[in-house]
Amino acid sequence: MPGGRPRGFDQDTALEAAMQLFWAKGYEATGVAELTEAMGITPPSLYAAFGNKEELFRRAVDRYVTGPASHLAVALDQPTARAVAEHLLRGMVALAAGVGTPTGCMTVQGALPASDRNRAAHEHLAARRRQGEAMLAERLGRAAPAELPGGQDATAVARYLFAVRFGLAVQAAGGASAAELQEVVDVVLAQWPSCDALTNGG
Repeated sequence: MPGGRPRGFDQDTALEAAMQLFWAKGYEATGVAELTEAMGITPPSLYAAFGNKEELFRRAVDRYVTGPASHLAVALDQPTARAVAEHLLRGMVALAAGVGTPTGCMTVQGALPASDRNRAAHEHLAARRRQGEAMLAERLGRAAPAELPGGQDATAVARYLFAVRFGLAVQAAGGASAAELQEVVDVVLAQWPSCDALTNGG
């Protein structure tokens, strides 16, 4: 057939289903049979459209980062360092303890230390986390020292915020409620210089 035979499924819908399954179960525990059932396609269609399981996972991670986890990108555009931190952490609470989606964070639970044959997926997520932390450090590095808790180094603050961010995700996956996680965020933000303090030179 000229131009190739059209695929009989919507790739966007199928990719969304794959993302949800990887998010809920992780890379290693998710089999191709489960994926094709959730996506409503056959194995040949999966391989034709997405290459293989690992490539499908990478595309699902991209969808997750630019979709459900887009609060990181939004946080980086906030006008003050404190607003960056608040948006980053409260965004994670909304994501990880949300209603109607898997709990936790796909980039944390998606590929925890795994067997050698699944190591590539684990390394891909680790690289994505390092990339996000570097972006946060760069944004905080553009803030005045007085904007950061105790005038700390921006790289150290970024590492601290990412540790809290992913800690929130782990607690959410363990059953912590959004209200409980918000209390953790409140403790973190209590250490941050307030806008009033900055304005008054405090």
